[in-house]
Amino acid sequence: MPALSRRRFIDHTLAAGALAALAPALLRGETTATSSGNVLRLATFRFDVTPPVGHSLCGGWIKPVEHVDDALEAIGLVLIGAGAPIVICTVDWTGLLNEAHLAWRSALATAAGTTPDRVALHCVHQHNAPMVCPAADAIVARQTDLPRIYDPEFFQRCLLVAQAAVMAALPQARGVTHVAAAHARVDRVASNRRMDRKADGHIGTMRGSKCVDPALIALPEGPIDPLLRTVAFYDGATKIVACHYYATHPMSYYGDGHVSSDFCGLARKRRQREEPACTQLYFTGCAGNIAAGKYNDGTPAARVQLTDRIHAGMVTAEAALRPVPLKRVSWRTAELFAQPNPALGLDALRELMDKRTDSLALRMRPAFKLALIERCARRVPFILSTLQLDDITLLHLPAEPFVDFQLFAQSLRPGRTVAVAGYGDGGPWYIPTKGEFPAGGYEIDFAFCAPETEDQLCAAIRQLLS
Repeated sequence: MPALSRRRFIDHTLAAGALAALAPALLRGETTATSSGNVLRLATFRFDVTPPVGHSLCGGWIKPVEHVDDALEAIGLVLIGAGAPIVICTVDWTGLLNEAHLAWRSALATAAGTTPDRVALHCVHQHNAPMVCPAADAIVARQTDLPRIYDPEFFQRCLLVAQAAVMAALPQARGVTHVAAAHARVDRVASNRRMDRKADGHIGTMRGSKCVDPALIALPEGPIDPLLRTVAFYDGATKIVACHYYATHPMSYYGDGHVSSDFCGLARKRRQREEPACTQLYFTGCAGNIAAGKYNDGTPAARVQLTDRIHAGMVTAEAALRPVPLKRVSWRTAELFAQPNPALGLDALRELMDKRTDSLALRMRPAFKLALIERCARRVPFILSTLQLDDITLLHLPAEPFVDFQLFAQSLRPGRTVAVAGYGDGGPWYIPTKGEFPAGGYEIDFAFCAPETEDQLCAAIRQLLS
């Protein structure tokens, strides 16, 4: 990792005792299987989740669907033979939050013959795509002049299609005998958004998904994870699934009403066309403070360049794959009971929604904060999980964690592959490190959970990777 990243990633080594004290209450369970005692099989599924014309995008405060540039997909796998079936799915949506995330996991679990805690569900987080939170939508609906966050009928249709796709896939399951992992450095895509610092350490201007300010562009990349990691499953010598992981916000431009899977999705689709017999999945890592702004001016030409660079990383990583027999598979889960950010005031949030002279964004975003507060009051946990494939770990995290959490997880298993998927249950929005809260900035304004969430999240990660 770059020297700057090495200095900035979360270092909890000295706090291991305190974190270990938190961990036992978090761990939910573990199932393990060995290839000698079980026949492992794998089924893959995909289905269309493109919203119709007029549907809200990114929660409702940007232009709704006017045109579909390229379709949105949900793609997943079902692993059979390591206890109850395990489902891993990635969706070309902005986010699935709170009850919506549970509804998807429950639907996939029912179709696969398993339980929701054995489903890892992640969004790629493109912004010209749906973001669904039923609780927030109900709050927004009280303001009769605001658009809906999503269409419940379209959402339910997606759940039915999801179940049909999984059930159709199961009879086609293939044997899994080998696994492989490799990585490749991605050139000129990821950059840290929080590099403009004032003399007192506070954030100046965020370098977002796109940037045309020469001064911001000239700033260093900052702390990132420059590697794209690929984990692949094999039936004998045949590669049947390739899962790609990279940490950056996946938007080149948005807000124009044109639905697109954007540069990460377009790179995945190109790989799929190149190898139609191998199912390609893409997961966005811990990208809460990471975007392409240093290398993206928001033009169509930049989207093509970013697509080419992600695609090159995928191709290079896959070329380095060396399959080995899969001997041991385990699935572990942990619960995280978050507390709301004390800076969120109920009355103030409701007042913001009442201000009809304000922008849609200013009026609608408080509904998501209120939904998180209500969830925390009900003590509904966020579920983290790992799929362990011999020395390879797939780590599944909620929300938009800062890249520091990804670097922390990888530091726990030096020399081994830890592929991290963020953007699971999106209820908390951003999860910064607690040391960044005093610096302020956009991500802090939209961090719905308390700063102490860092301690809980790191304790859960440590326990899952122990």
